[in-house]
Amino acid sequence: MPRYGNLSGDSGVVSYETTRDSITLTFVNGDRYVYTHARPGRAAVDRMKALAKAGRGLSTFVSQQVRENYERKL
Repeated sequence: MPRYGNLSGDSGVVSYETTRDSITLTFVNGDRYVYTHARPGRAAVDRMKALAKAGRGLSTFVSQQVRENYERKL
């Protein structure tokens, strides 16, 4: 799983993994969540992938826009 860039230095996201239709995030507390095109939806997942690649804004986006709308917790 690639490490998240964390350019701001204070992200709650540690690493991420993407597939064609999902992104899995690992947070600093060790929790892992899967977000898919089914939930929270394609637009949100595509935005999360872009933010993950950029290394900035992912944790904020999740906490403000996605919240607990994940497919499943691993």
